Amino acid sequence: MTTFKTLDDADTAGKRVLLRVDLNVPMKDGVVTDRTRIERVLPTIREIAEKGGRVILLAHFGRPKGKPNPEMSLAPVAPVLSEMLKQPVGFADDCVGPVAEGVVSGLKDGNVVLLENTRFHEGEEKNADEFVNALASLGDIYVNDAFSAAHRAHASTEGLAHHMPSFAGRTMQAELEALEKGLGQPERPVAAVVGGAKVSSKIDLLQNLVARVDALVIGGGMANTFLAAQGVSVGKSLCEHDLADTALSIVRAAEAAGCTIVLPGDAVVAREFKAGAASKTVDIGNVPEDAMILDAGPRSVEAVNGWLDKAKTLVWNGPLGAFEIEPFDRATVAAARHAAELTKAGRLVSVAGGGDTVAALNQAGAAADFSYVSTAGGAFLEWMEGKALPGVEVLKT
Repeated sequence: MTTFKTLDDADTAGKRVLLRVDLNVPMKDGVVTDRTRIERVLPTIREIAEKGGRVILLAHFGRPKGKPNPEMSLAPVAPVLSEMLKQPVGFADDCVGPVAEGVVSGLKDGNVVLLENTRFHEGEEKNADEFVNALASLGDIYVNDAFSAAHRAHASTEGLAHHMPSFAGRTMQAELEALEKGLGQPERPVAAVVGGAKVSSKIDLLQNLVARVDALVIGGGMANTFLAAQGVSVGKSLCEHDLADTALSIVRAAEAAGCTIVLPGDAVVAREFKAGAASKTVDIGNVPEDAMILDAGPRSVEAVNGWLDKAKTLVWNGPLGAFEIEPFDRATVAAARHAAELTKAGRLVSVAGGGDTVAALNQAGAAADFSYVSTAGGAFLEWMEGKALPGVEVLKT
């Protein structure tokens, strides 16, 4: 396993610590509507502050395209942070220059300040030397706790690590350790569940996984593309018929690598996609021409659970059906709960991530019992695709 320095290696007492966090939280009318990402970074902030470090929080919010935009200010996040940390959190309405310098120079050991959106400067996304230097001048140590932004080589996620002693925060550390158990050096057999609407958005992911896992369960709309490629009629289901060759090449790659691809054997179909629509379960070869597949059927769930029973490690990304609408959430909920039970019993290491996945596991009431659920979205997907993440690479010793 590649090592990286953590807070265990850092002496933060009396030091100005530039701490990159993910505060890109859902907001409505200037009010934070979901605090999950803030909760994740509290342990790192607390630890540095309690050890006498001066915590200078760097974060982005939205996509302001390198210019100040009041609608994307981090100002509303400071009082929420303060409330959750149970200590005052200052705010500077710029992240570099005289304003930031003035606020930072007034910090005492254990104080916390949040600097304005780093993306209000175009130097952030360009990773421009001048901007990196301006940020670096505010601190003595750099800690990155934003795995979710680690796939971007920006000034505050990658550039700073070249200028000062650099460490992974506790959230970053937990994420990297979980991912290492998931695909880096997993205990075998490894099963992967990949669902979602489109194969086109997950080609790299599927190609990487077939070479690294023992069983690949494909669900959601993606499964329809694989079924259609193999000559199965999928009626009016969501399906990328133009990707048949790609699907077949992934099947061949799996065969060559000794990876079993698991596709639905039965399906829940309906003639319209809405809550309470009349639906029925059919064998996968009997999908009516005027109906669409909206979930995997009970036999398919049994097959998935059978693979989970054999597995020692599970990596999960994406739902098995149109889980947003009942009753088409049943397969996802049943498989997620089974994975959660196996994990709770100590029989499975389960790592999950990606936007829809987190929502689906929460809906199933299964997220809390998974070994690790990543909120990282894009960075989690790129990691599953086997890509190097700039914000992680730069922390390696």
